[in-house]
Amino acid sequence: MIIHVAWKNIWRNPTRSLVVILAMVVGMFAGIFMVSFAKGMMKERLNRGIETEVSHIQIHHPKFREADELKYQINDVFQKTKDIEKIEGVNGVSPRIVVQAMVASAETGSGVKLIGTNPDREKTVSNLYTYIKKGKWFEGISRNPVVIGQKLAEKLNVHVRSKIVLTFQDDEGNITSGAFRIAGIYQTVNTSFDETHVYVRFKDLDQLAALPQGAAQEIAVHLSSQKYLNQVKNKLSDMYPNLEVLTWKKLNPEFGYINDVYDYYLYVFIIIILLALGFGIVNTILMAILERVKELGMLMAIGMKKGRVFRMIMWESVMMSIIGGTIGVGIGLLVTIWTNHTGISFDSYKTGFEALGYGTTVHPIIDWGITINVMILVFVTGIVAAIYPALKALKLNPAEALRTE
Repeated sequence: MIIHVAWKNIWRNPTRSLVVILAMVVGMFAGIFMVSFAKGMMKERLNRGIETEVSHIQIHHPKFREADELKYQINDVFQKTKDIEKIEGVNGVSPRIVVQAMVASAETGSGVKLIGTNPDREKTVSNLYTYIKKGKWFEGISRNPVVIGQKLAEKLNVHVRSKIVLTFQDDEGNITSGAFRIAGIYQTVNTSFDETHVYVRFKDLDQLAALPQGAAQEIAVHLSSQKYLNQVKNKLSDMYPNLEVLTWKKLNPEFGYINDVYDYYLYVFIIIILLALGFGIVNTILMAILERVKELGMLMAIGMKKGRVFRMIMWESVMMSIIGGTIGVGIGLLVTIWTNHTGISFDSYKTGFEALGYGTTVHPIIDWGITINVMILVFVTGIVAAIYPALKALKLNPAEALRTE
């Protein structure tokens, strides 16, 4: 009976109630779609970062990342590679020689991170080869092929088959140089990565760097699923206690920040929307009570307990919140599903997006955990927003209320 009466009270003034419900619909739609959009954008950045830039796990000498020198090596990397491949969840392993170098063309030069890798093994830990825009992945050049980014190619004013010179300090501290020809030019969505990462064959860089047999600075490990991340990381730490084993969260703090912290910002955004809508509900219920002072006084005068009056007003607020929230969330989910299929293009902002490492097409994704929590928060908002108006109603004196015109 209380619920039935509360429902009828909502539609006594349909215009006012519809305004509140519509505000809830718009607010919840905006909140859900904003969360889905941000999740899609962050997931795409995270996936691209892991699959293209860092892989899931990297192994180094404990001092290598701090000093970035060739002398901090991992020994017997080929045997270690075979051992790591046997671990459950690992589907790719690639040893790398990593050194800071200078690259020079006939016109200019630039500082880069030079990576020596096995082209076939690199395909198992990185999808960089899929971003080749010009030329091929270490094919077409028989001696000293090199793969560089589009941004670096533009800076050096070079193209496929152009000659560049790479200069760095070898393992003995001597300055050494080598001439390479460009086999391929890649272009990812991260222009800063494209400008600073140069790839050559492991054997070619090994000869120039004068490293001991079987030595390298890095072992990249790719997993078949994120669920194996901590398991494999702990296993590798036990296998190689004298080496530094880091996951992508530590290798690139930006990615860990995106993964662990961004949800909190999304919840803050939703709560701000609900707070604003809550004040609207409070105002609407208070107005409804002022219009029904005489009626409420009569109900209490004929014996209706204050607890039932309190519950009736609470139900009015909760029902408006649930109606508006459900419709808003539903529309938000439908739009998310549609835009996930079609994508949202930001091609006009391509330069800015790529400078930050983001793609220009975003595919919003549904986060069911946040969606369910939002629905719970909508229900809570309806309850909290009705408390003050309901308490005001309980303070009415039946005799005075009946005399109200």
